[in-house]
Amino acid sequence: MEKMVDEKILEYINAAEKKEAQKDISNGAIKIGQRYYEFEETEFFEGKLKMYIPKDFQDMPLEARKFKYPSENRPEVIKCNEDGSIAVTFKIIDSPLDEEYVEKVRDMMKLINKRLNPANIFFDEGLLKVKEKNIGYFDFKSSAIDDFLYNFIFLLAFQEKTLMGTFSCGYSEAEEWKDIVFEMVNTLIY
Repeated sequence: MEKMVDEKILEYINAAEKKEAQKDISNGAIKIGQRYYEFEETEFFEGKLKMYIPKDFQDMPLEARKFKYPSENRPEVIKCNEDGSIAVTFKIIDSPLDEEYVEKVRDMMKLINKRLNPANIFFDEGLLKVKEKNIGYFDFKSSAIDDFLYNFIFLLAFQEKTLMGTFSCGYSEAEEWKDIVFEMVNTLIY
């Protein structure tokens, strides 16, 4: 009996250490799923916005953009892995946003998303403070043509407008990416 308890404690400690080891995306490679990713600070919008993203993420090719984001209103920035299954996007929405309204705008965006896609399953929502700025977020599961997706949406005031960022990956990878996405958002500089 004592051996089983010791094994459980050891298992818990190992899981906690693994989770803690994954935290610092700015310091070396991190194992996510079956592979390692290195993160680097990447500039967007002519250097006015910076965030750590995986080093090997590239601009999504135009044809893939048109397929994955069929609306002409697609994000200006779409960075993705080699097969396009994991993506980080940024879109400037031409609507002013003050710090104190970030939470209200997040709630409105979530409500619109729910109405447009009632089958989506919503999880968490919240407000992060990054360098004294408010960043609203929510995440959800949606269906795609042949799979389910994990989506993390974040909103912030950026150059007197609204910036919407997204992270998406296959739902089967959500557990491994969720904490990493929070770390990525926490590296935002603007």
